[in-house]
Amino acid sequence: MSSSRSSSPAMQRRLVLVALPLLLSCVVDGQVVPAVISFGDSTIDVGNNNYLPGAVFKANYAPYGENFRRHRATGRFSDGKIVTDITAETLGFEGYAPPYLSPLASGKNLLTGANFGSAASSYSDDTAAMYDAITLSQQLKYYKEYRSKLAAVAGRRQARTILAEALYVVSTGTGDFIQNYYHNASLSARYDVDRYCDLLVGIFSGFADELYRLGARRIGVTTMPPLGCLPATIRLYGKGRSRTGCLPRLNRDAETFNRKLNATVGALVRRHAGLKVAVFDVYTPLRGLSERPAAHGFAEARRTCCRTGKAGTRVYLCDPATAARMCRNASSYVYFDGVHPSEAANLVVAESLVSAGIDLLT
Repeated sequence: MSSSRSSSPAMQRRLVLVALPLLLSCVVDGQVVPAVISFGDSTIDVGNNNYLPGAVFKANYAPYGENFRRHRATGRFSDGKIVTDITAETLGFEGYAPPYLSPLASGKNLLTGANFGSAASSYSDDTAAMYDAITLSQQLKYYKEYRSKLAAVAGRRQARTILAEALYVVSTGTGDFIQNYYHNASLSARYDVDRYCDLLVGIFSGFADELYRLGARRIGVTTMPPLGCLPATIRLYGKGRSRTGCLPRLNRDAETFNRKLNATVGALVRRHAGLKVAVFDVYTPLRGLSERPAAHGFAEARRTCCRTGKAGTRVYLCDPATAARMCRNASSYVYFDGVHPSEAANLVVAESLVSAGIDLLT
């Protein structure tokens, strides 16, 4: 794809980064959250899995990070920024909260938040354990540890203020389906999709309850993405129909989860005084990009920018052996690897989160 063909949408996406902070500052009268605290899976991992010797999923090799700072793989599952990076910039942060397992997660760096995300983590601890990821339960334990460290740096009173005013982001659940339910016969025999979604949203509800007890008051949770539009799931479950569109059955599963998540969020807000919970809809924009890429300035939504492996977990990730043969222009691809969007697609997804995020901050 020529540079002239991609320059217009690329310019539009760069303008998003300029416009969003201005829009946000006008709406919230200049107030900015003091910290961003993130939990979840590879959609939010900024390098924690780099510090886990046994972790199955890592993004610490080329071509990951090709369009990030210094063109370096940091552990982010994209060619560049992920949605939480863009969110931090939107809120006026000059840097990003470090991965909690990193040596950088210490001292004054703790004042602006922490990232506990771990690729292959899920709502179900059983799913995460299959891939040696940090379970959601363990991420919560790390958060409790973080609270103590923050109090030591900022003082107890200031730490309580930071924790109460921080933005908490929970982004996980995809692995519960594509890395567990869809190929785990015993699990799918015990739970139909409806009951399985009840199980997962119940875990989220308990997790949010505990965050509230520990001082959180502003929580954003992402919906399930369009599972049937991911290149890896089309390849695994599409029976060779990878060029004909998304898989309706898998998208219906995601929609079932999302309906239940919205109902659960409503119950949480009614249950806890002073708690704000926003549902960050990633399903709608990502499905739109997947089904109509050209309408959004993209050229490709079925093939991935990097070449993925042919079997096992490598079907999801870039094949390091073919790193030199990634696409020439990642911004023209919706998906960088088999399940993760490119930075350009993440910018579009982040755009759709603005209105929900504003509700949390006002």
